[in-house]
Amino acid sequence: MSEDIGAPGVWPTRDSTIISANVEDVMAVISDFAAYPEWSASIREAEVLSHGLDGRPDRVRFTLDAGAIVDEYVLAYSWSADDRSLEWRLESSTLQRSQTGAYHLEPVEDGTRVDYQLELELAVPVIGRLRSRAERRILSEALSELKRRVESR
Repeated sequence: MSEDIGAPGVWPTRDSTIISANVEDVMAVISDFAAYPEWSASIREAEVLSHGLDGRPDRVRFTLDAGAIVDEYVLAYSWSADDRSLEWRLESSTLQRSQTGAYHLEPVEDGTRVDYQLELELAVPVIGRLRSRAERRILSEALSELKRRVESR
């Protein structure tokens, strides 16, 4: 039996969760990049490289170890005026060809609905089973670990 080792391909991912906290508290955790290694199991390092005119981080370097994906990369961020959305795109990477993503926050009765989307393309192929495992890990950390971090504050 052979493993599925196709072209690198684009990995689109989308999910959402409800966090029992207000929008401001959720965004405070999302925007505290330096603290990511404390609560995200795959992020080994995070360093803010620059800030925009509004004072918010606009370029961040990450070191990631998500099993099948080990990478060092820089993301460029843009923030919505209402502080309810954050979008990013890949600036440089050792393993990825492209990455775009976003967090969108919306107040709801029980707290904040967090919609997360991520699309990345690796420069090298990854065996199907390892790819699926890495995708689940990335999604889990993006939402469940974020939820745990915000709700424990």
